Amino acid sequence: MPRPFRFAVNLTAASTGEEWRAKCRRAEELGYDVILVPDHLGKVAPFPALVAAAEVTERPRLGTFVLNAGFWNPALLAREVATVDTLTGGRLELGLGTGYVRSEHDDAGLPFGSPGERVGHLRRTVEELGRLLASEDHVPQPVQRPRVPLLIGGIGNRMLRLTAEHADIAAFTGATLVPGSTTGKLTPVTAEQLDERVAHYLRLAEGRKEPAELNLLIQTVVVTDDREAVATPFLHRLPDLTLQEALDLPIMLIGTVPELVTQVLAQRERYGFSYLTVLEASMEAFAPVLAELRGR
Repeated sequence: MPRPFRFAVNLTAASTGEEWRAKCRRAEELGYDVILVPDHLGKVAPFPALVAAAEVTERPRLGTFVLNAGFWNPALLAREVATVDTLTGGRLELGLGTGYVRSEHDDAGLPFGSPGERVGHLRRTVEELGRLLASEDHVPQPVQRPRVPLLIGGIGNRMLRLTAEHADIAAFTGATLVPGSTTGKLTPVTAEQLDERVAHYLRLAEGRKEPAELNLLIQTVVVTDDREAVATPFLHRLPDLTLQEALDLPIMLIGTVPELVTQVLAQRERYGFSYLTVLEASMEAFAPVLAELRGR
């Protein structure tokens, strides 16, 4: 039997305190299971934002999507994680990644490093964080045991191996960094490329005692009865794809609500994605799809 769906919204826009709280309340009203916050300079600081979200919501879990491990050291991160898990009543889900925007590291005065160095730092962070938070001597203590659920986001071979070894939730980006970009410009992977990435992860994860939940970040949601007209303007950013290939991208949901429901169900069948994240800009558009899939 497929794993039941969960749906998250990644709230990305800085705002006043009341505007932030109103967005979080709205996400709960629409039925989202998880409220997420990214870790980028120019956006809200993730942990204070999640505590504020907890104060005005009751049901959704709260997570980072994802923390840039290069911004953190394990001891300080362990303190933040345990404190926020306590302040949110055990609702925290910790998402971690390597970071991919060189300009943010430059602005923060932090080294960026090679891909291998960034994955190595993330591995050390995951392992040390696990050791610290499992210790009965750590102060403060997190609420959730045996640990706060861990999501790792990535798509490269090193990242998939780390995810297979450690993560409760395997998050697939559905896009890769444009070579040479310092600002985090991404290009989508095709449906067939994602087939290969998921299959590679599943091979690496064959020895796990419990299978991980599989997550996909959806970049675009548009409810329309004219899919081609909506997708055509995207082609100038996707010059190597035909219109049909663009419409088939797993990270784009374009169509009527019934068509989007069918696409989401088909992607769960094809890839195993039962946990979907949409961006804040798509929160309202995706809500009727979420309502149709609730409990399935």
